[in-house]
Amino acid sequence: MAHEKIFAGIPMSKCMRDMCKEEDYVFLNGQTKPDKTTGYSMFQDSEWQQQREERLRRRLEREQQEQERQRELEEQQKKKEEEWKFHVSKLASERESLRERLHRLREFRDFQKRVLVQDLGLDPDKPNEKLTQLLMRL
Repeated sequence: MAHEKIFAGIPMSKCMRDMCKEEDYVFLNGQTKPDKTTGYSMFQDSEWQQQREERLRRRLEREQQEQERQRELEEQQKKKEEEWKFHVSKLASERESLRERLHRLREFRDFQKRVLVQDLGLDPDKPNEKLTQLLMRL
């Protein structure tokens, strides 16, 4: 790009410009004013350096933001896993308490049945409608 600016001031036809290459104008580098070129190139170098530093800074910021985002995602995932484990353990404990309650109720029902059979003087081996109706009322 710099050679285009330098050689743009040289009068020649479009056809000639197309045929000529940067290598053809190497001799012109010695003819330019050293003060103007040096100052221009130093300005260009410092500008290029600033742009490079800016790109590096932006890249580092993006990397930090990405790391922060990854860390937040991991924290959210861990939180969800902990909530899920708590939920599952809560359900398991509820299920276990329901099983225990069901077992106690069945034992009590069996106890009621035995007491009624004894009180009524019925045969415990035979099914009886009267006994069934009494148990349903209780």
